[in-house]
Amino acid sequence: MELETMRPNPVWDADAYDDAVGVLRSVADDVVVKVWGGDWCVDCRSQLPDFGAALDAAGVEAVEHYPVEKAEDGSKTGPGVEAYGIELIPTVVAEDADTGAELARFVEEADAPIAVHLAEQLA
Repeated sequence: MELETMRPNPVWDADAYDDAVGVLRSVADDVVVKVWGGDWCVDCRSQLPDFGAALDAAGVEAVEHYPVEKAEDGSKTGPGVEAYGIELIPTVVAEDADTGAELARFVEEADAPIAVHLAEQLA
């Protein structure tokens, strides 16, 4: 199942994030981007469309969506949540496409846009 919130924001300005898009473009064939989010989540609805646009602009095609639900106790449930230690969403993990090693991680509370945060770690 794909996250609706990952649909690229049509008014996102790639030129304003040229450095981040450039870094993402340089690793586009070497990474798998895993995105945990929920279409019900306010933070996901505000952050993921811009990130989807950044991935689109950079030509990153290996993107996996992991829809997350909120349990009655407030914890997150869904595919990969336990294995990757997902507590806040959105969470985005960039892994080496060959080895599966984690290269970069964005968690909802970071102080930069997702594309910028990941690009800083991947540069």
